[in-house]
Amino acid sequence: MVLTLFGSPLSGCTRRVAIVLYEKQVPFTLVEVNLAKGEHFSPDHVEKQPFAKVPYIDDDGFILYESRAICRYIEKKYPDQGAKGLIPTDPKAEALFEQAASIELSNFNPYATGAAYEVLIKPRFTGQPSDPQVVASLFANLEKNLDVYEKILSKQKYLSGDAITLADLFHIPPAVALPAAGSTAIETRPNVARWVKDLTERPSWKKVLEEFRPKA
Repeated sequence: MVLTLFGSPLSGCTRRVAIVLYEKQVPFTLVEVNLAKGEHFSPDHVEKQPFAKVPYIDDDGFILYESRAICRYIEKKYPDQGAKGLIPTDPKAEALFEQAASIELSNFNPYATGAAYEVLIKPRFTGQPSDPQVVASLFANLEKNLDVYEKILSKQKYLSGDAITLADLFHIPPAVALPAAGSTAIETRPNVARWVKDLTERPSWKKVLEEFRPKA
């Protein structure tokens, strides 16, 4: 049975899962959840994703939500398929991966995703204007943390070492939204810019851009 991904084509979290599915060459079907119509609040959806968010997967009856958990599951289930080593098996390398994954979750995602929401999503879907003070605070924190990224990436190719892991891939959707939100935090840091360019040139991300378009 082909895995089913329930989510929105423009959702960063849905795209995060799709990147990993393409990296691992796992066939899947996307079932679009129309967020503008509130389909994520439907009883059927909430039964599968009790926080009324996207995405979740149905893997032959196994239901799983939270994008990073789904990505880890896919890598663990298909370790020898597609891109390999996205979660290292050596204890020290795995620890460095988990460190990098924690960095993404704590020091990048809240600010990058928060800024993208405030500038790009909030005005469109709530009708409320973005708050310049909130945006400025988010950008300030992001820039401070990306200064640390710049130091880390001056010494190694990826966030946990010289091999790509899920921790790097997790960054892609919010990172590409930052310029549209008005941030130059990535492009003004040479090592961060090199790293993001490397990630966004991967076939998996290009496939997401080709395939993940909302229905007309």
